[in-house]
Amino acid sequence: MRLLTFRNIGFRPLPDVWEEMKKFTDERNRKTQDEVWLVEHPPIYTLGLNSNPDHVLEASNIPILKIDRGGQVTYHGPGQLIAYVMLDLHRSRSSIRSIVEALEAAVIRTVSVYGIEAQGRRDAPGVYVGDKKLAAIGLRVRRHCTYHGLAVNVNMDLTPYERINPCGFEGLEVVQLSDLCHGIDISRVRKDLEMMLRASLS
Repeated sequence: MRLLTFRNIGFRPLPDVWEEMKKFTDERNRKTQDEVWLVEHPPIYTLGLNSNPDHVLEASNIPILKIDRGGQVTYHGPGQLIAYVMLDLHRSRSSIRSIVEALEAAVIRTVSVYGIEAQGRRDAPGVYVGDKKLAAIGLRVRRHCTYHGLAVNVNMDLTPYERINPCGFEGLEVVQLSDLCHGIDISRVRKDLEMMLRASLS
């Protein structure tokens, strides 16, 4: 069974947390326990390694950062719950596909608590409610270990998504939990997601 340490690191700029994830991954050894960091970020667009910058239609005053995860362009902002997963794949003998599926399953089980039916897609990693994207997933593997992770739209301003092709898909609509279930509280979602991640990743 995988031992996981969960850390709620609050509201932090994405570039700072990204540097800390890389440092953690570079300095860890075979005895380092796997960790999941739960965080929210100030507004920012991120471009994955092989992303097409043309998918940013209008950045406005929101900064754009090219980072080392997979996937295309996405948006992060207040009210979005992010879980960064630092997992040793070699030790657990896990594949990257199995980790993606475990992350999707954790989100699907979390939102089912609120009566929301969601599903993953093999052609486009993430979690969807109908045709609308609720959660994005993007990972990086280095030294047989993962970092980056998943982002769940909880209760946020979705307007910045209108200025991009989310995850590289033109016309893809996004959705958030607060539009699907009244009275959603991000602190409760954080607790529920942690519980489901423990179950899915163990």
